[in-house]
Amino acid sequence: MERTDLTRYDIKPEAMLNYLRYNGPHFSKRLCEFAVGGMKRKDGIRLAKVSPWSKEDVEKLLTEQGVNVANNVSYDAVYVANMCKADYLGKSVPDEPHVALFIKDYLDDEDGYEGIAFNRFLADCARKGIVIPWEDVI
Repeated sequence: MERTDLTRYDIKPEAMLNYLRYNGPHFSKRLCEFAVGGMKRKDGIRLAKVSPWSKEDVEKLLTEQGVNVANNVSYDAVYVANMCKADYLGKSVPDEPHVALFIKDYLDDEDGYEGIAFNRFLADCARKGIVIPWEDVI
């Protein structure tokens, strides 16, 4: 059964359309920095900002673990790595070698789709009422 991409019916701000023209459904460096900048992790009894991994950190992690992510476009793996660090590391993802596998599983999911991390981020922002400064993240 062929499926229809229902997001094409959404009304998108002009600045978002400009972003998509340049980056498609993927994270630019600036959008990734914005997204990761809002991530928090429980630090004892309070939430604290995540100390982010850079693109170089993530590429080094993937290389050291021998993990090749076929669908790693622009800063998508960096976003996913930091999301994993904030939400799963030390819980269902026990350590950094497993973060590398998580990134691969997330981005190379066989029944996933192009831009899965980006679209999940958009949905989370919409649900939480977070305004994305599209003009600033192109």
